[in-house]
This record gives sequence, structure tokens and C-alpha cells, in this order.
Amino acid sequence: MAFEPPQRLLRALGETRRTGSEGADEADEWLERLPELARQAVGLRELTVERVQAPGGRSSLVLLVRQHDGTPAVLKLAPERARPESERAALAHWDGRGAVRLLDPGDSHGVLLLERLRPDLSVRSLPEAKALLEAAGTLRRLWVEPPAGHVFETVAERTGRQAEAMRAAAGDEAGAEVGALVDAALAARDELLAGPPEARLLHGTFRQSKVLAGERAPWLAVGPDPVVGECAFDLARLVRDRVEDLIASPSGPSITRRRVKRLAESLEVDQERLRGWTLFRAVESGVRAGRVGRLRDAELLLEFAGWL
Repeated sequence: MAFEPPQRLLRALGETRRTGSEGADEADEWLERLPELARQAVGLRELTVERVQAPGGRSSLVLLVRQHDGTPAVLKLAPERARPESERAALAHWDGRGAVRLLDPGDSHGVLLLERLRPDLSVRSLPEAKALLEAAGTLRRLWVEPPAGHVFETVAERTGRQAEAMRAAAGDEAGAEVGALVDAALAARDELLAGPPEARLLHGTFRQSKVLAGERAPWLAVGPDPVVGECAFDLARLVRDRVEDLIASPSGPSITRRRVKRLAESLEVDQERLRGWTLFRAVESGVRAGRVGRLRDAELLLEFAGWL
């Protein structure tokens, strides 16, 4: 089976290599073995490949396939650093409630067989107000108690790793303005984690483009990087959706404040906690984008963070 990995995936793996991130060598090895891994996964499941989904994701290869009985499905292959087994465990726990259904629940070492949704139709295609409403409704369905004895990463653990990277970046060549934003984001994290932790299973990387149209439900979430913690952390990524439009609008700061208030009220999340996690996640993403050379993304995210 011959194919070319999507450029988006190649660029993302290249960023890992340039920053010397942990797992870069493993990602390179995975990419080299990817054609054979895909061939084995397809053959084992008796699948027929239709095409590679492009642009696809930043951390996985997605193939549109058909099962032996002709049923359409999706085959997803991801390196270990993308935590595919954590994704499998979360999808199995949700069992199709608000999320794409896992068709092959067994341990398959970085390979997931999923129901086919509409990869060309996400919530992001809707007008902004409707998109936020539908996305928030989908997210609410995912916030359930994690399974007993789970091994999912916690919000404290994940943001702890991110905080260390932010401190290192701010201590290198960051300007005073970026340094001040990093300090504010780290202070917000410390305050948010000071109390007893909430324990809900979260999507982890939720945004409008992660919600696709389906047959058995109008909208279903895909591509989780699951984490256990408070709901405000999950909702925070949705606040900055379409950030490029927010920055382009002269009313961007006021729109953002209204969005925080509206989302917090509609999903019964504390508004200040949502603002705090939105600040932390925007700064973290902005600093990380700057480290890998995505300077325009970094500029947008850090300007957005300054409004909070």
C-alpha cells in the first residue's frame, strides 16, 4: 500500500525534532515504519483503503477505509507520544456518548478502528454563535466520572509539565511582555490547583474542529487527548476558538469577555476559573508555538491572552 503522509503530520513531527522534545527519536522511527504499520493494520482487519484523510491531524495518520462487509470506518495510527492507548480508554469509557465510537476495543498498539463520521463537516463550518452552542452541548456529554482505577493523566500533572517548559522558555530570550504573561499564567495555575481537585474525564484538546457531523447523532467529538480534572480546563480551549477572527475584530476583547461569561453560564462553570484556565492555556500554546517557529500563531495567542 503506497501513500504519502499528509504534510500537516510531517510538519508537526518536524517541530518535535527541531525542539529536541522527548520522544523525537521515537516519532522519527514511527514515521519510517508507518507504511508497513498501515499495511499490517489494514490486512489484519481485512479493510479496504479508500484514501488518506487530508489535511488530517498533527499527531496521527487517518485512513478512510471500509470493513469486510462494506461498512465505512476510519483507521487511525499514532505514535506512542500521542498517547493512543489513553485515547482508546477514553473512547471505550464514553462508548459513543458524545464521542466517536470505538469499533475495535482491544489493545492494538497505536491503531484505532473508529466509526466513520463526516470528516468534511465540523461544527466550525457553522456560524459562530451556533458553532459555540453545538460544541458546548457536545462537550457537556463527555464530562463523566472516570473509570475506577483509571491511569489517565491529571490536569495537575499535564499542566505541571507545561509550566516547566513555559518557565524555561521565559528564561531564555522572551521579552518582558511575554515574561509577564507567563508569570500571570503560572500564578493563575497555582491558584486554580490550590483547592481539592474536581475529577471528571475531559476531552483534553476540545475545539470546534474536533466535533464532526455523524449519522447516529448530529455532532460527535473526535481526537481526545484525555485528562482527568475540572471542567473549566476543558472548556478553556473552546473560548479561544477562531482566535484569528477575534484578533481581527476591533471588539475582540469585549467579545472574548462575553464568550467567557456565556460559556461559563451555559455549562455551569465558575467564570473566574474558566478565565484563569483560558489564560494559562493560551499562554502555554503561544509560548510553545514560538518555540517551534510558528511565530504568527504565537503572536495571535499571546495577544489574546493579554485580554484576559
